[in-house]
Amino acid sequence: MERGLDTSVKRLRKQVFTEVARVAFESTDIKSDIEAIPYIISSGDVPRYRESIWRERAISSERVRLAMGMSLRPEDQPVHLTSGLEESNIADKYYEPPLMQVIPSACDACVPKRYWVSDGCRGCVAHPCIEVCPKNAIYMKDGHSHIDEDKCIKCGRCKSVCPYDAIMHQTRPCADACGVGAIESDELGRAKINPDKCVSCGMCMVNCPFGAIADKSQIFQMIQAMKRGDQIIAIIAPAYVGQFGPKASPKHIKAALLEIGFKDVFEVALGADMGAVTEAHHYVKEVLHGDLPFLLTSCCPSWSMLAKLYFPETIESISNSLTPMVATARTVKQKYPDCRVVFIGPCASKKLEASRRTVRSDVDFVITFEELDAIFAAKGISFDNYEASQEIHDATGAGRGYGIAGGVAAAIEKCINEYYPEEDVMIEHAEGLADCKKMLMLAKAGKKNGCLIEGMGCPGGCVAGAGTIIPINKATMEVKKSVRTSTRQVPPKELEEIELE
Repeated sequence: MERGLDTSVKRLRKQVFTEVARVAFESTDIKSDIEAIPYIISSGDVPRYRESIWRERAISSERVRLAMGMSLRPEDQPVHLTSGLEESNIADKYYEPPLMQVIPSACDACVPKRYWVSDGCRGCVAHPCIEVCPKNAIYMKDGHSHIDEDKCIKCGRCKSVCPYDAIMHQTRPCADACGVGAIESDELGRAKINPDKCVSCGMCMVNCPFGAIADKSQIFQMIQAMKRGDQIIAIIAPAYVGQFGPKASPKHIKAALLEIGFKDVFEVALGADMGAVTEAHHYVKEVLHGDLPFLLTSCCPSWSMLAKLYFPETIESISNSLTPMVATARTVKQKYPDCRVVFIGPCASKKLEASRRTVRSDVDFVITFEELDAIFAAKGISFDNYEASQEIHDATGAGRGYGIAGGVAAAIEKCINEYYPEEDVMIEHAEGLADCKKMLMLAKAGKKNGCLIEGMGCPGGCVAGAGTIIPINKATMEVKKSVRTSTRQVPPKELEEIELE
């Protein structure tokens, strides 16, 4: 599905997050106000998206639960909308797996995969579709081709030879977007996610045209911590430039975050700079002059999880550098020891990374650009006429380039060329989990020895993450501009940690 379109699904998601954020900021009766949200979204008696107002509200209720960080309710038990609210209404609430969930009542039970003959069939004399079918699944009836679904093995040969392109190939959008085959079917034909295969990239979520897949959120808990008086520091990922509209400059976004209640704001590109330096040294010492066959970047959690889950032989080649999120968070906590850090980014799988035991002490909350956009709406902040501004300048062009596919490898290559000008760098990069799997298979087979390999779980890189707002090509241009206009292009060779001003 085309990313960046202002669809009904996108508007519904924003409305849910906005209402949850508004309750978190303003409510004096949280339970009642949460229960009212489905009736705010689907007001009156006439449905706008489904066949009945009752189904709309049932789906909205499940979306609200996920936005509150709670799990979906069982379909066969009488569980109240706000059941579990007390346990979730705490600042230290972490995500309970699974992170990605299919809302059964919202799923349209799409056909997983099939070929069928459309009315474009001319009943031609050659009928090549019949000739190439290995299972004799195609026959002529009433002057047109037909496919026997019981015999069809979905090989697609018929489609490839039809001179009129009259044979259609239909797939389940969420499954088609999943590069690891984690989308399966339940007993009613609805989509379900196999947690043993899923790497939480969120591509299924953004490609479902029914909005039936959603991830859990921490916006409610984060706002509650802010209201409680905790010192909340925002660290914002490089892909944020341009996400909140053409008038939302980095200076405006920082000012708006401070207005919301954050005590300070820093660029995650700072941690990316630190990672680029570390991985540059690592590649030269361990790959070019050591025994490591190749080096895999570590900043994308879905890519790292893919390698560890499906290609355990490559684990030793994954960079031991801290991810930009963790490196920045640790740096922030050196300056603000008692603070709570919120990572604001484009990525759904960062939520899973932050919930790991080894990262919990560094990153307290993760929210996406989409969720932040809803928080801005809840607070009445519009960048169309926003004048407040605050300088934000914590990184170089190398770190800011991490937001796009190829940007991580490019940053590391810049550092190597600066620190080790006599060394040659062999760069490979893959984007999208299907291509990432192919790259890892080649690396495992010894076809990529000597390479620095960048992997990005989302096609296009971080700017294509499940939590982004604007079209991928537009976001890519914005990130490239931020790299190009940076006052410094490469961090110093000794940058392993930095003291914030």
